[in-house]
Amino acid sequence: MTERSFGRLAGRTALVTGSSRGIGRSIAIGLAREGATVVVNHSGRDATPADSAVAEIEAAGGRAFAIAADIGEVEDCHRLVAESIQVLGHIDIVVNNAGICPAHEFLDLPLDLWQRVQDVNYRATFIVSQLCAQAMVERGEGGRIIAISSISAVMGGSMQAHYAPTKAAVASLMQSISIPLGRYGITCNSVLPGAIESDLTKEGWADPVIRATNEARIPIGRAGTGDDVMGAVVYLASDEASYVTGSTILVDGGLYAFLH
Repeated sequence: MTERSFGRLAGRTALVTGSSRGIGRSIAIGLAREGATVVVNHSGRDATPADSAVAEIEAAGGRAFAIAADIGEVEDCHRLVAESIQVLGHIDIVVNNAGICPAHEFLDLPLDLWQRVQDVNYRATFIVSQLCAQAMVERGEGGRIIAISSISAVMGGSMQAHYAPTKAAVASLMQSISIPLGRYGITCNSVLPGAIESDLTKEGWADPVIRATNEARIPIGRAGTGDDVMGAVVYLASDEASYVTGSTILVDGGLYAFLH
């Protein structure tokens, strides 16, 4: 994390779900770099990456807290928001980033796996967004609700019959809740990453054939990074996006345009 801060989010607070690794980690660090105090959420199975993210933020002069919660569980969603409000004082920004994508063939996709993906990717986004919105409305100073969707929401995927629909759902959720929440100064938007190279996908990108094939379809000519996604999130969280709500932003290097 660079020590330079532009301060666009100075004095604000943020909860980022699933932010100990990958895109979520980049988002948490990016928000902190802009001055926000951040809750770094992790599942609880291994606290080391979350503690590392907090240490990186604090070493650069920021403030952060790690909170363990498995957001695939309803009770943990409630506890995460309650504990975040307790340590932050209030929540100005919530980024629903946590998600899972265990690739599986459609014809023998187990219902329990399908349900787990729904619970983590969509149900948790609904619950956390609703709880944070309730707190924002009660406080009366507006807020930002952001969901990390996926290019799969508009393209589908051969091994993603359980995953892609959840990403379409969270984008639709942001559009839907932007309507009743607008009067309270709360904006609701989604970011759709394309082919991103991260901790979770680095094994695939390490194959030179797969990399060359993927990059040939991306007009910008490279894989995306967590920081590319973070840039869109920071914009949506800032005052510069105060009139942007109910929107979806593709961060895909032009992949969707190329394929369509």
